[in-house]
Amino acid sequence: MNALNKSKCLLLDEIHKLRAELAAVKLTTENRTSELYKRVDLFSLATRGANDGLWDWNLETDEVYYSPRWKSMLGYGENELDNNLETWASLVYPDDKSMALEKAQDYIASRSDSYEVEMRMHHKDSHKVVVLSRGFLVTRESDNKPIRLVGTHVDITERKKAEAFDNNHAEILEMIALGRPASDIYDAIALMYEGRHSGLRCSMLELHGNKLMHGGAPSLPKEYCNALHGMENGPGVGSCGTATYTGKRVLVEDIETDCKWEKIKHIALPYGLRCCWSEPIKNSHGEVLGAFGMYYNHPALPNEEESNDLKSAARLAGIVMERDQAQKRIRALAYTDELTGLASRAHFYQHLEKLIKTSDRHNHRFGLLYIDLDDFKDVNDSLGHDAGDLLLKIIAKRLESTCRAIDYVARLGGDEFCIIAEEIDADYHAANVAQRCFDAISQPVELASRKLTPTCSIGIARYPDDGEDISTLLKAADISLYAAKENGKNQYAFYKLEFTRKAEYRFQIEQCLREAIEKHQLSLVYQPQIKLKTGKIIGVEALLRWHHPLLGQVPPADFIATAEKIGMIKSLTEWVLRTACRQAVAWKNEGYPGLRMAINISPSHFLDYAIVPLINRIIDETGMAPAELELEITEIVVQKTYPQHHLVFQDLKDRGIQLTIDDFGTGFSAFASLKNLNVDFLKIDKHFVDDMLVNNKILILISSMIEMGHKLGYGIIAKGVETLEQLNILTNLGCETAQGYLFSEPVNANEITKLLSR
Repeated sequence: MNALNKSKCLLLDEIHKLRAELAAVKLTTENRTSELYKRVDLFSLATRGANDGLWDWNLETDEVYYSPRWKSMLGYGENELDNNLETWASLVYPDDKSMALEKAQDYIASRSDSYEVEMRMHHKDSHKVVVLSRGFLVTRESDNKPIRLVGTHVDITERKKAEAFDNNHAEILEMIALGRPASDIYDAIALMYEGRHSGLRCSMLELHGNKLMHGGAPSLPKEYCNALHGMENGPGVGSCGTATYTGKRVLVEDIETDCKWEKIKHIALPYGLRCCWSEPIKNSHGEVLGAFGMYYNHPALPNEEESNDLKSAARLAGIVMERDQAQKRIRALAYTDELTGLASRAHFYQHLEKLIKTSDRHNHRFGLLYIDLDDFKDVNDSLGHDAGDLLLKIIAKRLESTCRAIDYVARLGGDEFCIIAEEIDADYHAANVAQRCFDAISQPVELASRKLTPTCSIGIARYPDDGEDISTLLKAADISLYAAKENGKNQYAFYKLEFTRKAEYRFQIEQCLREAIEKHQLSLVYQPQIKLKTGKIIGVEALLRWHHPLLGQVPPADFIATAEKIGMIKSLTEWVLRTACRQAVAWKNEGYPGLRMAINISPSHFLDYAIVPLINRIIDETGMAPAELELEITEIVVQKTYPQHHLVFQDLKDRGIQLTIDDFGTGFSAFASLKNLNVDFLKIDKHFVDDMLVNNKILILISSMIEMGHKLGYGIIAKGVETLEQLNILTNLGCETAQGYLFSEPVNANEITKLLSR
């Protein structure tokens, strides 16, 4: 308030002086009197702002009057500046001087309606003052010629600082939102706060573990930043080291005397750093991420504004650091498989793309191994997904330890892995990598108190032989993998052109099969089963057939496997069961009672209890006698003693349904597993029947199967009987039932009716 009163008094003094001048001078003309009174009126108008500095520029003499307030605004006393235009010219920034003069000339020449300009001026203490200058013209009444420009200066330095700070703050938030590098944002934050406080220098340090890492400090010497980079934090490691260690603000007034700087003051003092205030940078959970430091070249403690800025600067830097950590986490999740720690699918594609470009440039070759675990779904279904995840982790470690340092291992998802083997010049190198994978993966492992021996299948594609881009190369590897699976699993296969033709055929089957199943375009044929003692038909086996107008007759082995793959095996099985049961009931109504209907059931159904209510519902709907329904299951179901199997088997048996083990003898553990299941028949596979006339060992095996089956209480069915000699041997060995081309090929229902009538 005292300053305000003083300014007003100074302005009034100026007005009194002018009035005294007017009274002392004997004016000779009326125009001169009018001019002086106008000056008085203009100065009076200027007193409307107590912070305004007054100036009066005589356009004819270039003399300029500067009021005491005008001078004090720039740090000068009343008698320190000369009253001429050169004084103003020496104080204004060169870049702004020409602009201010140009605007003044435009106003004087009536090319603009007003004079108002912002300009930077030098303070006596060497800092910058931003002023807003406004002017008013004084003209002679006789010729209306401008003779004076009178105006005011207002100090708008703080307002401009605030505007600049707000603009910079908005730009920094935009940089954060756009994902600009953290180092660029750190520098922008430092410069923004340094612009608010003359002589201030700012620093941001990131905390990695217990080490302080340089983040940004655009105004500090590079040598000083390098000296702090990598230093461990602690209670005696300067302001920032202590702040990150304690999680609290640390204010050091004098670096030279403060004990917290005792160990490292020799680093700071040579660069003139005398005080340091540090605020810990924290994330939204309160965890310390780093520290924001403010330095001056003189001992000091922060005033209120500096203290507030220290806190706000740390918070702003915290947003950047937390964003940066989140981005690193996102990148890790995107490029690293979280379960196994291997490279992810996304990183695999990125790496493969770069490798193809490099290999093309340098004419290099490499191999791509596509690895898929055999029967991994059974592990998940029987032991649970936790056991499956553990197995995947074990396999990942085994693959990593097996591969060379230059090889690249990734998990693509599920139980699929990929290895990129570089510097491979011949197929045997890739085969060697594949064999090492087999050896590593097949080591026994114990999961959920059960010992398993994992196996895998591998498809191998070679660059550039099998593909020169990502999609072609991956397709070749995938097709090769499928071929390895088809050939019996636990082996590798190199890509061949014929594999692609087979793959395209499989794709056609998949596309057409969906429509065929939905529109019931498949059909059933039936092959009679003959009781050997009487020669009568005692049952039939229902066999699925599909004739497509373009693909022709599609083998069941092709389209049934595809139905499993595309998830339509259940709807297909339901249609087969319902159609076959209706046909059996129709024959019964036609006078052919007791005819057994045998139907093949996919092994996957025995891991899903829903098969039991489905069969019960079809039996009830069709009127099928449960004892006349025979379900055939492959030997693989017997070999896997899952609890689900036993539950399904028992409930089906309780309903009176008969069960048959199909293709018996093709597995390795069928004999041992039979003790666990209650079935009715064993069906000897056609391959044994084909070879028993030329291989005495096969004949002994068939004899043993029949004898063992009888002792266990099972009926024996032989399939694929095509000659009388085969029939006679089977009859002599005690086989009760047979089917095959000797009796009839699979035929439609009408043909079976004719056979039954004969």
